[in-house]
Amino acid sequence: MKKIVLFLAFLLFWQNLNASDSALNDDELKKMIGRMLIVGFDGESVDERSKIVKQIQKYNLGGVILFDRHFHDRTKTKNISSPQQLKTLTASLKSFAKKPLLISVDQEGGRVARLKPAYGFDATPSAKVVSEMDEYMTKHVYDSLAKTLKNSSINCDFAPVVDLALNPKNSVIVGLNRSYGSSPKEVVKYSKIFIDSLKNENIISVAKHFPGHGSSLGDSHEGFVDVSKTWSEVELEPYKELIKLDSLSMIMSAHVFNSKLDEKYPATLSYNVNTKLLREKLHFSGVVVSDDLQMGAILKHYTLKEIVTLSINAGIDMLLFGNQLATQDIDELIELIFIQVKSGEISYERIQESNKRVELLHKNI
Repeated sequence: MKKIVLFLAFLLFWQNLNASDSALNDDELKKMIGRMLIVGFDGESVDERSKIVKQIQKYNLGGVILFDRHFHDRTKTKNISSPQQLKTLTASLKSFAKKPLLISVDQEGGRVARLKPAYGFDATPSAKVVSEMDEYMTKHVYDSLAKTLKNSSINCDFAPVVDLALNPKNSVIVGLNRSYGSSPKEVVKYSKIFIDSLKNENIISVAKHFPGHGSSLGDSHEGFVDVSKTWSEVELEPYKELIKLDSLSMIMSAHVFNSKLDEKYPATLSYNVNTKLLREKLHFSGVVVSDDLQMGAILKHYTLKEIVTLSINAGIDMLLFGNQLATQDIDELIELIFIQVKSGEISYERIQESNKRVELLHKNI
């Protein structure tokens, strides 16, 4: 009888120990998933009670993205209203983070700028305007921008755009003057100056939008964009050259569909594009980040489960949810990815692989 009691006590102890280990492993896995996320949030300031702060601390989120205005109400401030306010916000975010945190913005210049002169920041010209400058003036422009970002404690800029201006009817890139031109050589020249200016201030640059958005007719913010008939391999040239120059530590995927590269999925969800082409053929070893996964080109055609599973399996290392075009609960998102890993739909090895790349990236900030 005594032996039976001892055996049952040992069995109970072993079960509790295993349960504890399992819980610990689950928590660690969720933090690893959290490192793969860049998320947007509402608010010009944060404190220990803020939802985003609790999520950063609970999941070790990889990064946040800041916007000046709400997408659906341009009169309403989201995260940025003045240099001092922004500096206070970024300092607070860093102070609450237990691990290095990407604090990112879209600051290209021209029409795409979250730090605007109206709020007290220096103006930066568009890529098209810059392309008409000499190298000395271009360096001056981007050195100034880099210092502004540094002073604001922004350590990641979703720029430069390396899309080629191949289609004059393109509204989202060419129409907004976001491209340096149609020549890969010129695009590389100006992009490299931008990247180097950011690098000198320990700011991570993000080349976009792979494998090319400059020939498209549609806008992936709105819905499905097919570039199969307009895209050409020349659009890969800026990436090839910048990778050879070891200039790129981060590349953003495009949500464009291109049957020449993948007959089924748009680039962000495509293993052919992100792994076979970008990793294996072009030899990119840095972090691949998705464009905002709440854009119409993705969200209107796939479930959240499909989006996260396909993108991670395709080779995307960091998933961007701007919470600008839509609202995504982060706890629900992490739980969904967690379940997919546990079920084997997403391999644990992919999570580890992305975490290693993210860890190396964070060493640069």
